[in-house]
Amino acid sequence: MAVTLSERAATHVAKFIEKRGRGVGLRLGVRTSGCSGMAYKLEFADEIEAEDILFESHGVRVIVDPKSLPYIDGTELDFVREGLNEGFKFNNPNVKDACGCGESFQV
Repeated sequence: MAVTLSERAATHVAKFIEKRGRGVGLRLGVRTSGCSGMAYKLEFADEIEAEDILFESHGVRVIVDPKSLPYIDGTELDFVREGLNEGFKFNNPNVKDACGCGESFQV
């Protein structure tokens, strides 16, 4: 089981944590939402809970709660620029379908 960051994503996260002045890593999870059923949760973590599962990618900790892991196992989080837009892109091999707006997914 693993959740990873691309080198670009890890660099972006590390710079943001440094600029923020605190944080232990990036927390990645899922929540019930949207027309396809699930949506990603992404936030900077200031602490690690006892039940959290830790991964490290390019020097950045990725923190996942045990309930989310089955839905995102094998996911690589990338940071991409497309034209004037930039943001995180989830490369999740478990996704069977996604809504048209890209807000939610189904496994």
